[in-house]
Amino acid sequence: MKNLFRDARTHHAWLQRDVSDETLKEVYELAKWGPTSANSSPARIVFVKSKAEKEKLISCLSPGNVEKVKAAPVTAIIAQDEKFYDQLPKLFPPSQGMRDLFASDLTLSQATAFRNSSLQGAYFILAARAIGLDCGPMSGFENKKLDELFFSGTNWKSNFICNLGYGDSSKLFPRLPRLEFDFACKII
Repeated sequence: MKNLFRDARTHHAWLQRDVSDETLKEVYELAKWGPTSANSSPARIVFVKSKAEKEKLISCLSPGNVEKVKAAPVTAIIAQDEKFYDQLPKLFPPSQGMRDLFASDLTLSQATAFRNSSLQGAYFILAARAIGLDCGPMSGFENKKLDELFFSGTNWKSNFICNLGYGDSSKLFPRLPRLEFDFACKII
């Protein structure tokens, strides 16, 4: 549990150690089992490894994120398929009407895609940590530009990005505090 939560850190510096395609597949094979509403599974992931594709991605980043992405062996784009509901007859066979419910209500389908791809992104981070990778999730990019460069002609929209690899722990700053239970939570 310590490698998933207490000792896990957001990494900004990376060791120059390759992350194999097999390892990335293993991350997905674990993460895909996380629950989503109606088993909707709207998350889509693009693993950016090549220099050319990294340059495209870098063109979308806020200045403070450029070096982090350059140094990372892999950057995952966690996206959502806005027409995730087309997969519901396969993913949620108990209720064949679910596809039409989401297809007929844009507000519901967009909220479901965003909320559940975010949830799947969190499971993705836990899966990566569980198999020994370090993560550096971040915002700080132009969604519209990224979507044009990577998802043109699709129903995919970017949610967040996450660097993956083996973090350089010598470059971590001291752990930042978190809110106490009594401040952040209520039991009613």
